[in-house]
Amino acid sequence: MILLLFAAFLGYPLIRVALKSLEVQDGLGLANYLEMWQSRGFLNSLGNSFLIAGISAFVTTLLAFFMAYTVNQTNVSPLIKKMISLAATLPMLLPTITYGFAIIYSFGKQGLITKILGRQFFEIYGFNGLLTGYVIYTMPVAFLLINNTFRYIDKKFIVVSRIMGDRPGKTFWITIVRPLLGTLAAAFIQTFFLSFTDYGIPAAVGGEFHVVATTLYNEMLGAIPNFQNGAVVAVSMLAPSVVSILILNYLERYNIRYTKISEVEIKKNRLRDFVFGTGSLAVCGAILSVFAVIFVIPFVKGWPYDIAFSLSKLTEIMNGSNLTMVYKNSIAVASLTACLGTVVAYGAALVTGRSSMPDWVKSAVDGIALTTNTIPGMVLGIAFLFAFSGSSIHNTFLILILCNVIHFFSTPYLMMKGSLEKMNSSWEMTAMLMGDNWFKTIVRVVTPNAGPTILEVFGYYFINGMVTISAVIFIAGARTMVITTKIKELQHFAKFDEIFALSLLILATNLAVKGILKVLPRLVEIKKVSKKAVMAADGGN
Repeated sequence: MILLLFAAFLGYPLIRVALKSLEVQDGLGLANYLEMWQSRGFLNSLGNSFLIAGISAFVTTLLAFFMAYTVNQTNVSPLIKKMISLAATLPMLLPTITYGFAIIYSFGKQGLITKILGRQFFEIYGFNGLLTGYVIYTMPVAFLLINNTFRYIDKKFIVVSRIMGDRPGKTFWITIVRPLLGTLAAAFIQTFFLSFTDYGIPAAVGGEFHVVATTLYNEMLGAIPNFQNGAVVAVSMLAPSVVSILILNYLERYNIRYTKISEVEIKKNRLRDFVFGTGSLAVCGAILSVFAVIFVIPFVKGWPYDIAFSLSKLTEIMNGSNLTMVYKNSIAVASLTACLGTVVAYGAALVTGRSSMPDWVKSAVDGIALTTNTIPGMVLGIAFLFAFSGSSIHNTFLILILCNVIHFFSTPYLMMKGSLEKMNSSWEMTAMLMGDNWFKTIVRVVTPNAGPTILEVFGYYFINGMVTISAVIFIAGARTMVITTKIKELQHFAKFDEIFALSLLILATNLAVKGILKVLPRLVEIKKVSKKAVMAADGGN
């Protein structure tokens, strides 16, 4: 079932994109590729994308390492460390197109930060705006990757290096940088790829600095659509992603794995703690200050000329029937995406992690996860457009849900697979000896133990279903419009009040879902303890 699902909604759409890119008047050929690759505009956009993505990836990786080092290798207050972790991951709860508008209203000529500081520090449209947006957008991914690896560094080797008389620089390189080298490279490549393929931020602050994502959008939905050229751009965008995965696989050999992790008290150093603590808080403050405007604009009468507090504008926006419908659509799509996606990811992980199926089947599922991880959302959206236009699922919520499930499959699958593989491998054999079949064992034993990870997967799918724009921009219709596509529409009418109100809705919804999913396991555990206590009391009576 897993293989059939991805053959129909991944393999077939990608084949349609490839064939569309080869379509010429008299059949199939490479004329479209020659035309696009000889176009100065396309080559300029491609060069701009590589330049801005490379610089932003370097900056993001450096800042993420700085913050992860503060959290794991200093004696900064635990409260500050928690604040750093929360601020670094906050941007993932908002759509990328919102970042661009927040930058405009923060650093523009009439922006909030510009007014507070009394001057505009940089031109927001073009390179500067894209760099700021990309760094904010990719920070959560880089920070989570590096911070997670930091937990598996054996701090005992830092003490050994000092005893051996190594200089601080050499100790830092041998015990910190060297074990993190593979992860740092992975963070750079992941952030580069995310920046290279993002559409939301260039749509808001790209200006005249054209990148390949906006070129693809203009070819597909511009004044004069050219589907063949759009398909060529889409196929071209796949090349860097394939190369990035090959590099990541190569870099895997540089990852150092310790057989035992030793907890060692971190050496006291007030200067180090002050520098890293202050620096990390400054980065967090910069990130949060950009989003502060989202909490201001909807609550004033008329920015920037009348900043008196008022709820009338927000009330008027929320009472608009169209926006209410769009919000309900987003909730429905995100919820159903999370439900179906969790089932698909869990089912695929059971195949590779807890079944005795042939190796070729397991390799095929792993290959699917690798493939979905390399496909930009815009390319997948275009693939669905070519494959299912005119079909029974065209312009329905089902096509949006299926697109999201396929697009975000890789990470949830790897999360589930890792969780299942860490469980006791003899459970199935024990159950078989007791007369239970494989299915009963999965339902009664494996699934309850995988509960926390299942909830994490559900939350991952839901949040991404709420914030995605690149994957659905080409396949959402007037009836099936979601919040992110509505924000893109509102941009054309310069209705930024409504844009920020919808962004607040997305943020509040995602925070609420994360909070519920975090509390839910504790409530279940409390219920279990209470039940055991009642049973014990009944037994005593």
